[in-house]
Amino acid sequence: MAQVTPIDAPPALPTLLDRLQDWLVSAAGLEPEPARWLSWALLVLAVLAGSWLAKLVARRGIVRAVRSLSARTRTQVDDELVRHRVFEKLSHLAPALVIWSSAHLLAPDSASARDWIQRLGEAYMILVGGLVGGALLRALTAIYERRPRAREQPIKSYVQVVAILMWLLVGILVVARLLDKDPSGLITGLGALTAVLLLVFKDSILGFVASLHLAANDMVRRGDWIEMPKYGADGDVIDVSLATVKVRNWDKTITTIPTYALMADSFKNWRGMSEAGGRRIKRALRIDLHTIRFLEPEDVERLSRIQILKPYLEARLAEVERWNQEHGADPASPVNGRRLTNIGTFRAYCLAWLRTHPLVHEGMTLLVRQLPPDAQGLPLEIYVFSRETRWVPYEAFQADLFDHLLAALPEFGLRVHQIPSGADLRLLARVGLSGSGAGGPGAVESRPADGIGG
Repeated sequence: MAQVTPIDAPPALPTLLDRLQDWLVSAAGLEPEPARWLSWALLVLAVLAGSWLAKLVARRGIVRAVRSLSARTRTQVDDELVRHRVFEKLSHLAPALVIWSSAHLLAPDSASARDWIQRLGEAYMILVGGLVGGALLRALTAIYERRPRAREQPIKSYVQVVAILMWLLVGILVVARLLDKDPSGLITGLGALTAVLLLVFKDSILGFVASLHLAANDMVRRGDWIEMPKYGADGDVIDVSLATVKVRNWDKTITTIPTYALMADSFKNWRGMSEAGGRRIKRALRIDLHTIRFLEPEDVERLSRIQILKPYLEARLAEVERWNQEHGADPASPVNGRRLTNIGTFRAYCLAWLRTHPLVHEGMTLLVRQLPPDAQGLPLEIYVFSRETRWVPYEAFQADLFDHLLAALPEFGLRVHQIPSGADLRLLARVGLSGSGAGGPGAVESRPADGIGG
């Protein structure tokens, strides 16, 4: 049997590294070994320069073109993508592709080195993908928050959960690619770190569960006015996220509340007041008990000139007179039978005046009632709802309301109870001294000084 002569394999083509080494040896007169290292360093610098140039072209060329195009369109979607730098982060793929494709130039003689460079480039691409995904999630959240229903159904906490899961996946894929391992094996190994993960992400997990409860029960929305004294919060909710709820207080400070605290502690939400269209006024006038008395005929005649009170007086006087006649009440004493009082007539006037006011919500509770008297007089409480729910107009209406009622009190022979001030005590002392000089020692007028209750 004839012997087959083996055919020699064709010689390998010289690589760019070999050519650069030969040129350094021939042109610069270097030894082969130093020339080899120098040529490799020059190739590394060339790859880095190419990566930088690729990023510059992608960022200044493509990104600027996209920005210019988005400025000409009417839709807000591309504007949000540009504002959150989605395309700018996407431009980082250009240098990663340059590094990945140059592996055969940097390590022509070592398959393991080429594989390591390519794995490094792929890990960088995965990381860039995570950056782009995060920016895209923020842009989509901003687009959603432009819609009216975003206040009722915020999605920021859910987006943050997706972002956390995405970055966990990115981290696993990067490590798996650098170590050249199967990602499923790393995911399985994370089971042993469950306790550590629960400790690290405790606030995020609690916040996520709380966010689900808040969204399911519609407890807090962006724009709601809430009060939470434990955290010093009293103002509008400006942000509801996975871990925190931010409240801009009325003094323009910002209070940050853990999201799960809204489930663990009580708080007051004023949204119901805004949606109902009425804001409660609950304030009392404290009437001096010494001014409460029965109405005399001349009082009735004078008060009958009040237009909104005249129908009440006519009906009430007829009712009282009829009752006294039926029960044989002796008019010799004012406490026999029934008679009108100035406090009761003033209460009727308050009700009649409030019913005619355009800012009083007629569909809600309207009440003028007496509270138990105490050392500070008889509290006459005004319980009514204002159509104005905005803070400044509401306070203005409340002030106008009590300005009028306080000014109307003297018409009914009433005055508010007021604790004597220093000026009242000094006036009383002067009256006492003048009385002592006129009528002998200790001779003080029995009538109290004007302006002092009692």
